[in-house]
Amino acid sequence: MRVGQVRDNEVVIAGSWRTATGKFRGALSNMTMVEMTTDLARRGLGRAHMGPAVFDQVILGNVLSTGTGQNVARQVQVGAGMPIAGTAMTVNQVCGSGLKAVRLAQTAVAMGDAQVVLAGGGESMSNAPAFASRTDKNEFDIDHWIDTLHYDALNDAFDGRPMGVTAENLARRFGITRDELDRYAVDSQRKASAAWEAGWFDDEVLPVGGLERDETMRPGTTFDGLSVLKPAYEDGGVVTAGNASPLSDGAAVMVVTTMRRARELGFGAQAVIRGYAEVGHRPDQMGYATIPAIERVLERCGQTGDEIDLYEVNEAFAAQAWLTREQLGINPDRYNVSGGALALGHALGASGARILTTLIHSLQRTGGRFGVAALCVGGGQGVAMEVESVR
Repeated sequence: MRVGQVRDNEVVIAGSWRTATGKFRGALSNMTMVEMTTDLARRGLGRAHMGPAVFDQVILGNVLSTGTGQNVARQVQVGAGMPIAGTAMTVNQVCGSGLKAVRLAQTAVAMGDAQVVLAGGGESMSNAPAFASRTDKNEFDIDHWIDTLHYDALNDAFDGRPMGVTAENLARRFGITRDELDRYAVDSQRKASAAWEAGWFDDEVLPVGGLERDETMRPGTTFDGLSVLKPAYEDGGVVTAGNASPLSDGAAVMVVTTMRRARELGFGAQAVIRGYAEVGHRPDQMGYATIPAIERVLERCGQTGDEIDLYEVNEAFAAQAWLTREQLGINPDRYNVSGGALALGHALGASGARILTTLIHSLQRTGGRFGVAALCVGGGQGVAMEVESVR
């Protein structure tokens, strides 16, 4: 944790919060993405005693936007009582959307295009609709409707295969065994349950829709229980429902501004944004892209992996998360210390902001200084951000 003075022009995160993650068709399914994210923003600003009038921009990630109305970020901005004169933008970089939104907010603030930005993301996978093309003469025949959950999110845009197949490809390429993946998944569930019991999430999670604890967790998960599950994507495969992240609903938001403006407004700063990187990779092995993304952000920040106190890497699949840790030689004690998406859920547009929120609060809690958040992205990309915790 940085003890010295933060420079006036450094871009900081002055507050960060998330909803508890709702399971598919669970406690948050009666709320739209706009409703849950607006409620979260109001509650977060209220807890931090931040007035909505100071925000001049909102940037939010969202993937399943069909049927949500125009520009969900603008809807959240107006719904949260922020000035009509402000601007808003919705970002879709699939799983990386929430983290990309924070990067765009950082850029806007650094360039002087905005002074205080609400950034993050939200997703209601439960409310993803089906659609039919107006060029299809059978558009009103339900058998011709296309499920947006799979078409726009869970299936590869290039070959149409489920994202789980890309995890199978990684496991096959690197010789990752079913036992390794199931043991990793059990450990993620164990760490998430322990984190809740220890109160580690109390400061970052705000009650929205009556949900106060991550609904996606399976505290009773055992290795023996996972070992009997059938492969989900390939005969003889290693990816199962137990070592893949669950479909989820949720949101996460944060306040991005300069240290100077934070001081002027009486805000505290949680972290300085030190660097960001994104890379492209083969779509059929998209999970690998997290590795070069982390390597690139460390290079840009002039650091080695050993200098990073904590890593938060999205666990889209145990195969990708396990491989990232092993390939980069990261100490397990510094990696997803509160569990990951296997237990905490993967609400696509929110996930980048969710893991960054968890990372920031974990650094504050442990007294760590440097942290890296990273995600693989459907279609073959990886994104990573480094932050420095401050008092």
